[in-house]
Amino acid sequence: MASFPLKIVTPDGVAFDGEVKSLSCRTVCGQVELLARHIDYCTAVGMGEAHITTEDGAVRRAACMGGMLSMVGGKCRLLATTFEWADAIDKERAECSKARAEAILAQKGIDKHELELAEARLKRALVRGSVASRQNR
Repeated sequence: MASFPLKIVTPDGVAFDGEVKSLSCRTVCGQVELLARHIDYCTAVGMGEAHITTEDGAVRRAACMGGMLSMVGGKCRLLATTFEWADAIDKERAECSKARAEAILAQKGIDKHELELAEARLKRALVRGSVASRQNR
């Protein structure tokens, strides 16, 4: 299988820069998988699991939340708001975040803004927990 250059950048710096066989991630329109020689493509990234297959066939998983994905001229770029490799996710911290968000959501009388923030926190915690728990698969 052919490979292509992928660069993943976050506000914290470069998370990955190398050749891959595939990239799969959640976009605002659903799951997408990019392979070598993919047509030029640009989309907004959603919240979910991303994974790359490296040239040697290894699969690396990550939690990816928001950003932009493009494939132009055979080069792929992922500019992610948050991108955490599975082995770097603190499962305990993700569980605590989930519990805090659920506690806020269980409260009565919270305003719409607080509700939206708690829902977003819960979604992020669920993605991070799911990716961390699947890291050895």
